[in-house]
Amino acid sequence: MESNVIAKWETQMKKGTLDFIILLLLKKKDQYGYELLEQIKLASGYDISEGTIYPLLNRLKDDRFIESKWVEMETGMPRKYYSITNSGQTSLEKMTAFWATLSANLENLI
Repeated sequence: MESNVIAKWETQMKKGTLDFIILLLLKKKDQYGYELLEQIKLASGYDISEGTIYPLLNRLKDDRFIESKWVEMETGMPRKYYSITNSGQTSLEKMTAFWATLSANLENLI
């Protein structure tokens, strides 16, 4: 029973940080969806699915934090690349400040 509660808590923590992680990654460089999946796993250890990432990307686009464009490839299908907007950058700065405060406060508790 306790392990189920902890697993649910961990899932909620991951969900709560994915927007932040995506914006941090896009601040470094424009990326396409599958590339973001790989980078999220490398950076955070979160193994998320395409069924999770694309709704998040669409919501971030609706919020005007990111934008996308199709890029033709030399071989294969075109890829949709995502980039952070000015509004996304401003929001990321606020998220980063909040995260720093939250992390410091939690570290004090631990």
